[in-house]
Amino acid sequence: MTKTVFPRVLIAGLAGDAGKSLVSLGLSVALRRTGFRVAPFKKGPDFIDAAWLGEAAGTAGRNLDTFLMPAEAILSSLRRAALRADIAVIEGNRGLFDGVDAAGSHSTAVLARLTGTPVVLVVDASKVTRTVTALVLGCRALDPSLRLPGIILNRVGTARQEAIIREAVRAETGARVFGAIPRLAIEHLPSRHLGLVTPDEHPCVAGTLEALGEAVARHVDVDALLGVARTADDLAPGGDTGAPRPRKLRARIGVLKDRAFSFYYPENFSALEDAGAALTFISPVSDGELPAIDALYAGGGFPEEHAAALSDNVPFRESLRKRIDEGLPVWAECGGLMYLARLLKTKEQSYPMVGALPVAVEQTAKPQGHGYVLARVDGRNPFLPDRTAVRGHEFHYSRLRGDPAGLDTVLALSKGVGVGGGRDGICSRRVMACYTHLHALGAPGWAESMVRASGSGTA
Repeated sequence: MTKTVFPRVLIAGLAGDAGKSLVSLGLSVALRRTGFRVAPFKKGPDFIDAAWLGEAAGTAGRNLDTFLMPAEAILSSLRRAALRADIAVIEGNRGLFDGVDAAGSHSTAVLARLTGTPVVLVVDASKVTRTVTALVLGCRALDPSLRLPGIILNRVGTARQEAIIREAVRAETGARVFGAIPRLAIEHLPSRHLGLVTPDEHPCVAGTLEALGEAVARHVDVDALLGVARTADDLAPGGDTGAPRPRKLRARIGVLKDRAFSFYYPENFSALEDAGAALTFISPVSDGELPAIDALYAGGGFPEEHAAALSDNVPFRESLRKRIDEGLPVWAECGGLMYLARLLKTKEQSYPMVGALPVAVEQTAKPQGHGYVLARVDGRNPFLPDRTAVRGHEFHYSRLRGDPAGLDTVLALSKGVGVGGGRDGICSRRVMACYTHLHALGAPGWAESMVRASGSGTA
């Protein structure tokens, strides 16, 4: 029977860079050290933070997103987590009430209300004391239904500053200060253009997580946070049991996955396997040739950071190009699109890529597309039927060189940038390549379409 009593806490902030990742990662490590099985979640579509949370908890980090997923899919994901974990740590994104519009639609606060999860707010204490009380009172006043039992201070400068804030918050809000983390002398989580450096590329993942876990264990009342987590609402019982489904092998699907390609949702892999796929993970950086597969999933990542290595692996590029010419179905997202292009220009250098798409791509200094995507299929392709509604997200600093108008594209965008001109989803041979990332929980037919395309025919 699905467990409906599942302790969980949502770590939120007033803005980006408040310290949500530091606290969420450190708390996951601290709990794991004491024997708790932690289910880590990231609010929103972020791949990188979810990957770091997975490293901290020792299990796959998953995403909860009210734009990409229906409410029941979010609750089902939490119910399944309850079967294998003792507590969930959910990291919010942006500011607590920041959503896609002025009403805060799809914000962290919306997720907290939907899931009945108490919120602990991380507050940047740089150059502030009593004003912290106004921040707490403001959050409570904006949404009185939100459970906000207390805060964690980050970047505290002195013991005197901490004492003043604690006294003011207690006297004027009744909220608890669950901890006060000083300014850390070491930069544990370096960032670049898409966010944090990925765990696959970080030089010392274990050491970084150890340091963050030690900081939270030393400066935060973890037992008190456990108490908060236990006040979460019971999850409404659902029809999902978490029992393994019988699977019949129907296709061998390759997945490009290494330090250049790491942007994948665990649910997408699970959905492919449930649909009958056996997954083979492939490194276009180091593998010599493409193995025997029936279809390929080329996800996102940082091909621009590894362009030289990808380009230098000529045997693999030629092997993949040959299989695509022979009719291999390929679903490519963002980084995958860049790799399948004819050319990738980055840092004033141009690198030959696979050449399966008749486009050249250039990396830019500013984002070219960032946010949610709404689209509809309006052309024949190997995967999705005509008129299929598509919800996804994009975050890319690259763009096509030249006018995309002459390309064969099959996604009409009502929201988002895609490849430009209100379009996304380049089709060439049996390749569909887009800047849009899909999440299987919000695209229930996608995995089946991948397996089905591994045979023959067009959607």
